[in-house]
Amino acid sequence: MKQFLLIFFITLTINLYATDKVDVLIIGGGASGTTAGIQAARLGASTLIVEEYDWLGGMLTSAGVSAVDGNYKLQGGLWGEFRNKLIEHYGSNKILASGWVSNTLFEPSVGAKIWMEMAGKEKNLSVWLKTSLVSIKKNNTGWEVVVNKQGKQQTIRTKIVIDGTELGDVAKRCGVAYDIGMDSRTVSREDIAPERANNIIQDLTYVAVLKDYGRDVTISKPEGYNPSIFYCTCKTPECKSPKEKQRVWDCKQMMEYGKLPNNKYMINWPIEGNDYYLNVIEMTPDQRKEALKKAKNFTLCYLYYLQTALGFNTLGLADDEFPTTDKLPFIPYYRESRRIQGKVRLTVNHLAKPYDQPEKLYRTGIAVGDYPVDHHHGRYLGTESLPDLHFYPVPSYSLPLGVMIPEKVEGLIVAEKSISVSNLVNGTTRLQPVVMQIGQAAGILAGLAIQQHCNPSAVSVRDVQNQILKAKGYLQPFLDLPIDDQHFKSLQRIGSTGILKGVGKNVGWENQTWFYGDSLVKTKEFAEGLTAFNKALRPEFTGENATINQAINQVYSLGKILKSTKLRNINEKAFKTTVQKDWESKFGFIKFNPDRYITRLELAILLDYYADPFNLQKVDLKGRFIN
Repeated sequence: MKQFLLIFFITLTINLYATDKVDVLIIGGGASGTTAGIQAARLGASTLIVEEYDWLGGMLTSAGVSAVDGNYKLQGGLWGEFRNKLIEHYGSNKILASGWVSNTLFEPSVGAKIWMEMAGKEKNLSVWLKTSLVSIKKNNTGWEVVVNKQGKQQTIRTKIVIDGTELGDVAKRCGVAYDIGMDSRTVSREDIAPERANNIIQDLTYVAVLKDYGRDVTISKPEGYNPSIFYCTCKTPECKSPKEKQRVWDCKQMMEYGKLPNNKYMINWPIEGNDYYLNVIEMTPDQRKEALKKAKNFTLCYLYYLQTALGFNTLGLADDEFPTTDKLPFIPYYRESRRIQGKVRLTVNHLAKPYDQPEKLYRTGIAVGDYPVDHHHGRYLGTESLPDLHFYPVPSYSLPLGVMIPEKVEGLIVAEKSISVSNLVNGTTRLQPVVMQIGQAAGILAGLAIQQHCNPSAVSVRDVQNQILKAKGYLQPFLDLPIDDQHFKSLQRIGSTGILKGVGKNVGWENQTWFYGDSLVKTKEFAEGLTAFNKALRPEFTGENATINQAINQVYSLGKILKSTKLRNINEKAFKTTVQKDWESKFGFIKFNPDRYITRLELAILLDYYADPFNLQKVDLKGRFIN
């Protein structure tokens, strides 16, 4: 008996205080945490994702926001991989375009299944669901983290932690400085920011996923129901004074907004719908749970309005989506969280005019986005006093590496929506494809730090970017070439040096950036790009446009300065012969004629292949060249 009790006690002790050791620990299996885990594992790091709820995918799945906004033409990396899995599941690209708000709509349960399947294929990745953070502290070798894994405390020792939580909770526990709410114009230097800072954040939404039952499934009237606050959610006789006169839709069309495959409907309607103002960021978990009951009830009130006032009484909460008692998502859609103070901070100015800023952050790009600056403040009492941020136009943009690295805390990478951006920029970087890319870049940064036995802040920007390109991701948001084009990487690399720059523009709802590869190279732009890149260059041109021969001369000069291996032990005359030989056979260009004007694409490929300025001239996190 004593022996049995001793064995029982030892077993209990091991279960209560078991210790696991991994290279990379990701706390929060949301949109970024999941991609971070998959990518870190692919780089060979032993990786663990701990997630509080039952699913991976965060806002894409657990929050029910299964209509992807933006990056339809920039489908790189794991975002593109996830989308292809959706097409494979549903059978066609067309089925994903079931609603008019997005080209990619899917059932949250399907998204959750796909993420678990993708994660399950990675031999270096483990996933602990229903696991919450208890404590985290730094030690001499990394981090010691205690979690509650389905009722049992477990200790994890890890070298690198990635904060993939919805609200930046890990960053706070680790002592990272952060901001909440709107920045002061004098601090962010953004013309459209408010004059004074405040703690106002965007509305959150408790999404509802409905399905058509073909019979009346009207719910009981929720507590505090007031139909008048929904009158202008669409065109109704009661709608007299809409908050947004230009955006009052037909009611049937409004419902088609988030229509999902299999006759389901995602209810995440921002126009006097189920958006709800609530700031829970600094609350305790218990306080949040209590406060969020109000947001849930608000969505139920909206559902009751749809069923009774608008006549959609056959639509009810889907019973085959979320395995929750109330059939609502596990979590609300948080549009805004803490924003860390990182090695760099990305502002609207960097997005609008990336090449004109003191910090050349575009050179450090690790993700791209094309969605406008979109802020939801419709349910905030006093919204009329806030800046009008409805779809403030910016070009498509690059997100710099330094936004994920805290200014002072080493060994921690911050992902999801808690990166170092201004409040205004958060209105576009919060979108799902960008957040998925942020996670993938975080996984690459962590994986490389493990390989190189260093802190994430010491990993070369170019090393991270090369891995992103290897994973079929974007550094620059150029629309010229598809990701599988043989010259795609050359454009991405040369665009990241600034020798040749992209051109951003707004076309209707679309934000775009083009390299204009078929355009001729202007000698003035080429000379300025070369000089800015390396002051030792003294380019001299005649004429408005550069010829192939002039370009070859400049590529040779640059390659020699950078000590390119392809130009070692070769003189200028021999180099011209080499280029002529490679022109058609290697690069697929039209017939070689040294006197012809060269295109921007042709020049980019010559620069990239022979001079290799991307790899031979390193940059720091602020985009400055490292001598």
